Amino acid sequence: MSYPKPALAVDLALITVSEGYLNCLLMLRADAEKVGGKWALPGGYVRIDEEIHATAQRVLREKVGIGPAYLEQLFTYGAIERDPRERVVSVTHLALMPSSDLLAAVEKSATLELAIVQTDWAGEADGLASAIGTDGSELKLAFDHSAILGDVVKRLRGKLEYTNIALELLPQLFTLRQAQEVYEAILGRKLTKPAFRRKLLDRNIIKATGQREEASAFRPAELYTRL
Repeated sequence: MSYPKPALAVDLALITVSEGYLNCLLMLRADAEKVGGKWALPGGYVRIDEEIHATAQRVLREKVGIGPAYLEQLFTYGAIERDPRERVVSVTHLALMPSSDLLAAVEKSATLELAIVQTDWAGEADGLASAIGTDGSELKLAFDHSAILGDVVKRLRGKLEYTNIALELLPQLFTLRQAQEVYEAILGRKLTKPAFRRKLLDRNIIKATGQREEASAFRPAELYTRL
C-alpha cells in the first residue's frame, strides 16, 4: 500500500512508591536535543512481526532488565508532533512494581533513574506531571512524557475509590501505616489517620493476620494482607 504509515511504539510507565513518594522509572536519552528532553519513559518501536504486548515485555526485559510483568494499557498517544523526529504513535503501558525491583534495575544501569512524580493539581484534574531527580532538581522530560505521567497520576487517583490498586504497591504483609503512605503518595496530600483506617477497613479488601512487624522504629504494628 502506497499511503504514508506512522511508526508504532510502546512506552512503559513503571510506577512505585518509595520513601513516601510516588516514583517512576526514567531512562537517559542520548539524543536530548532532538527529542526535547534528557529523560524519558523506557520505550521502543513495535517490530513488523511483533504483537504490541510482546514489544512491551521486550522493552521491559531489554531496557530495564526485568522479567515478565503484568502491564496494563494506559492510553494511545498520537499527537502529530509528539515526536520531533517522525510521526510516532505510542501505546503506553502502566505497571505498578515493588520499589526493590526498580531500585535494583537502577543499580545495574547508569542510564536509569527512579524519579519522584509531582503534580501541582489536586484530585483528578487534568494536568502535566514533573519528575524530580535524586539530587532534587527537575528532570527535563522528552516527547509528551510530562502529559503521560499526568495521565498516570489521574488514572491512579481515579481508581483508588473503587479498586484495590493501591494495595499492589504494598508487600504481601503490611501495616496500616504503610498503606496510608501509599495512598498519600498517590493523592499527593496527607490523610487523617483515624478516618483513613476506618474507611480502608470498612471496604473489606484487607484482613488482619494476627502477626506484628519486627525491627520497627515505631511501636510494633499489626500486619495485614490483601483479601
